[in-house]
Order: sequence, then structure tokens, then C-alpha cells
Amino acid sequence: QTASSHTVSESFPVAKPQHARPASVDAANMPVQPSRRDDTGGTLQTAALVTAGVVAGATLAVLLRRISHNRAQGHSRPSAASSALPSRLQKCSRLVVQSVDCHCEGLPARVVIGGAPRMQEEQISSCRERREAFMQEHDSFRRIMLQEPRGYPCQNVDIIFPPTKAEPSAAFSYIIGENAKVYPSMSGHNTICVATALLETGLVPMQEPRTEFVLEAPIGPISISAVCKGGKALSVTFTNRPAFVATLAAKIPVPHISLEVEVDIAFGGMWYAIVDLESEHNMKIKAFDAIRGLQASAAGHIVRLGEMIKVATRENHPVQHPDMNYPGPDILAFRCTPATGSDCHGRNAVVMSTGELDWDEPSTWKGNIDRSPCGGGTSAVMAMLHARGKLGLNEPFRHESILGTVFEGRLVAEASVGRGIPAVVPTITGSAWITQMTTVVLDPTDPFPEGYTLGDIWAS
Repeated sequence: QTASSHTVSESFPVAKPQHARPASVDAANMPVQPSRRDDTGGTLQTAALVTAGVVAGATLAVLLRRISHNRAQGHSRPSAASSALPSRLQKCSRLVVQSVDCHCEGLPARVVIGGAPRMQEEQISSCRERREAFMQEHDSFRRIMLQEPRGYPCQNVDIIFPPTKAEPSAAFSYIIGENAKVYPSMSGHNTICVATALLETGLVPMQEPRTEFVLEAPIGPISISAVCKGGKALSVTFTNRPAFVATLAAKIPVPHISLEVEVDIAFGGMWYAIVDLESEHNMKIKAFDAIRGLQASAAGHIVRLGEMIKVATRENHPVQHPDMNYPGPDILAFRCTPATGSDCHGRNAVVMSTGELDWDEPSTWKGNIDRSPCGGGTSAVMAMLHARGKLGLNEPFRHESILGTVFEGRLVAEASVGRGIPAVVPTITGSAWITQMTTVVLDPTDPFPEGYTLGDIWAS
């Protein structure tokens, strides 16, 4: 299959961030907040990145100061010069984006803190409206950040903006972008990455031992409580918006699978088709024998079956959020009991799309697996268990991923959505780590300005 490339139009609405300073400028001349000391003896300084309500770019050297423990490990710190753009690109690059790349329990996210597309802020009253406008007007930015050669199928992007009129007390708002033009209304691992990046770069002032603030997601305000020490966000707990069940035990016909698949459909920020591999009905499906236990060695089979079931569920049992324009299902979660000796209550493998499935083209029957335990998926699974009478309020629910990493969830209240649909309010706790500080550029001579996908690892 040949690569699909895209051309950026001359009117592409992305410009170098206002007030951004060239990366070659001495970091000492950057405006900074008051210094503080971490437990390694290093000085932590954070750039004053927010100017006139716009998240501006900054030198990587300033942001990397928070990783001063490297000196204690014998590693040298990067100099300002090492992160400077070549002079040619400083003059001609059509895009300069600053991002803080993280992973949350194994799954990456690219947190954009500078260089995002400019939007008509005066016309946007909520993050939900911003998401809709971004999807329609700026999807090329998502492709640049997520497709090859700058990204890969499991990459996510989180674009930081000032809060909107709907949530003026929020620290920031953010839009979440995934491959296959998926823009979740809420994502747990992305939220933990965003909170970690904002705290550890000083965009949200860190208070030890705990920092609390609010982020505005497309679905609404998300409360954050982070345990912090030595400049590190050790763990992040967020309170999700209400999760709820649309249907239980739907029987879904799936092409090329002999028996109908039993599927629960629940919302936890995205619409999840939940497949319990150990239900009495699904135990009869021989196609599932290859993936029972959800081991990493079965990843290829998991994504193939998962994408097929998800698309079949969407075709046979479409759902819509009662309070916003969010159709589904747009993601799938396989679940089973954890391995013997685990202290977790459940194990899952969440399958995400990397392209469009074509029933007539088997090479498109694939996706990728969420490397984390999936915060939205954990929320949806807990809502399903609560609806089945298997999980009460304030009971801990430890959920492990295909890598064995863990989120701890808890249902803290009952609620309702739409016209009295029963729902629950979940909290999710997990951790994220900064992996790199990145300057993304768009060279005007690059033959793949918006990137490409290739059918060896992408669905299309």
C-alpha cells in the first residue's frame, strides 16, 4: 500500500507563537517565576509562558531546568544552544511548535504549549465549541503532530489553550486529538499527561505536598488533585464527568465471527464497546480463544478482533450522548480477570483506530492498543459494573493494562445525564512522566508536510 501524503495550503492558520523567543536566547534572560529548591539541591525555575492569555513558546533550556536531578545522576544538562533551531528554519519554517512529550503508564501524549493554531477566541464560549471548530478548521495540525514521520499510531496530542467563558476559573483548557480524526470529549491518560506537564514546567504553580486545580476539557470541568514532591507530580487524580451505560448485553453480529458478540456500551469520556471475554455467552466464541487473558503476545489478534467488533457495534447499535453531539461507539475495551497473584480487580485491553475499516479489505482490520489502563475506559467499566450491581460507591477498583500498569478508580457519587439517565462520578489515579521536550517544525521543502500513513502499521 502506498503512502498517503498531504499538502499544507498557503493559508494554513498556524504561525510562530506570539512573544516566543528564539531558542538561542540565553535562558537567564527569560522572565521567570521565583526560584525554589528541589530535594536534589538543584534550582527549579519556570518560564513565564502565559502572556496576554496566550500560551507562548519558550526555550527548551528553561523548561528542562525542572529535570535538574539529572545532574545528581551524572548526566549533563542541555545548553540553550543545543536546542536552537537552525538559522534557515528560524527564517522559513511555516510551523514552530513547542511540546512537552509524556507517557502515562505506558501510553504517550504530546502536550502542545506553544505554536498551536490561532482561533477566534471571541467567538468561542466553551471548550466544547473550541473542539468543534478545531475539528472543522485545523485538523491538519493534528495530522502533522500524529502522523509519520513526526508521530506514530499510538501517539496522542493535547493542545493547551486559555480557559473559555464557560470555565473562567480553570487553569487552562485543552483539546485532545487522536489518530483517525478522533477528538475525545475526555481522555484519562491524556488528562494525567496534561496535568503533569503543566505542573512540572511551572505553567501551573506546584504546591507540595498536593496541588489542586481545574482543567477545562471539551466535556466540561475536570478537577485535578496531584501529589507532588521535589518538583515531580508523583500521581494525579482527576474527577471525571458522569459515566453511564447505554445498553447491557447487546448481541452484535460481526462479519467473519461465527456467533454474535455480547457487548455492553458505556460512556466514560468516549463511547466504549465493552467485551467481557469471560461472560457465559462470549466464552462460546472460538475466535476469542487466541486472546483470552489479554497477553501482550496476542496484541495482533486483539487489535484485529477489537476493531472489527467496534465497527460492527457502531453499525448495528449506534449511540449518541444525551447532552452533547458525541456519537459512538468510537473505542473498544476487552476485559478479563487479572493474572493469578495480581492485586488488581480487572484487566483490560482498549483498542483504538488508526484508520477506517473496510470490510472488503482485510488489511484494514487493525488498530492499536492503549498501553495504559485507559482512564475513560476504566470509568466506563466501573459504570457498567455499578449498573450490574457489582461495584458500589467508594470501593477501590484497580485496573491493569496489557503492560501490567495500573490505574486506581473509584465511584464517588451517583448522578444523572440527559433526562434522568442514571450515571456515576468516577475518579481515576495514575502517573505520567516527561520523556522529551520537543520543537516541531514544518520545513517548506518537506515532501510530507502533514505526514503520511502506510498500511504496514496503519489501518489505511
